[in-house]
Amino acid sequence: MKISNNPNNTSTITGFILLGFPCSREGQILLFVLFSGVYLLTLMGNGSIICAVCWDQRLHTPMYILLANFSFLEICYVTSTVPNMLANFLSDNKVISFSGCFLQFYFFFSLGSTECFFLAIMAFDRYLAICWPLHYPTLMTGRLCSNLVVSCWVLGFFWFLIPIIIISQMSFCGSRIIDHFLCDPGPLLALTCTRFPVIELMSSTLSSLLLFIPFLFIMVSYALVLRAVLRFPSAAGQRKALSTCGSHLAVVSLFYGSVMVMYVSPTSEHEAGMQKIVTLFYSVVTPFINPVIYSLRNKDMKRAMKKLLGT
Repeated sequence: MKISNNPNNTSTITGFILLGFPCSREGQILLFVLFSGVYLLTLMGNGSIICAVCWDQRLHTPMYILLANFSFLEICYVTSTVPNMLANFLSDNKVISFSGCFLQFYFFFSLGSTECFFLAIMAFDRYLAICWPLHYPTLMTGRLCSNLVVSCWVLGFFWFLIPIIIISQMSFCGSRIIDHFLCDPGPLLALTCTRFPVIELMSSTLSSLLLFIPFLFIMVSYALVLRAVLRFPSAAGQRKALSTCGSHLAVVSLFYGSVMVMYVSPTSEHEAGMQKIVTLFYSVVTPFINPVIYSLRNKDMKRAMKKLLGT
């Protein structure tokens, strides 16, 4: 892989410089402590959900099995960015190797894609449970649940594979500086020697399909759920049905709200500072908040958490 300032001057590229959050040394240490705490709490929160589902027999249902898998996904997702970000806070040169950059690029976007698919199948599970309650045990079998989980992981890890491989084979010119805390396609493509509109179009199309197809699926699922709930004869039944969907809807709103601001809004060419803040929200803050949402709004999960903690 080459980097050059002009066509006749090339040198071997050894890595990129991730600027992250430029500030004083004291500020870097403060950010390190802050994000270390957030990272550890994220691991503990999502890990607690996994342990609660594994140890409580009453939670061995498709809804909670999907939730446990989603929590494991969140741990992987936040781990794809935060450890390197923490190392950068303490680093003087803030260099990430070429292979390290593209590995982070691949895993970050693959895990993000997997999350989109997971949110869709979790909505599908709620649709079956509420709209087809009598047939739910025969429809959402353990085998179907396992197949859906595997499909999410496989689709997620293959969705952006070809564009990432193509971008990794490009030549990069001039500055190696990426004004971000992770290897994002926008800043990377801006460093290429030659513009490739086809690759940019492919990446944009895949991103749009990834966001809109699961999102529309989720919206249709919950529209059908809402129609079914409004037909319930009692207000108590309506509240109980909606309470099982509230946590998931809150997570969908947090994730899709921030991602669409980043990639779908009319002003998608955001300033670097805004890119960092929005990316930070859906890649770090959302996985941190999700365990709180699920444990606070779900009685079964609260009971299992108390049992797990021995309180």
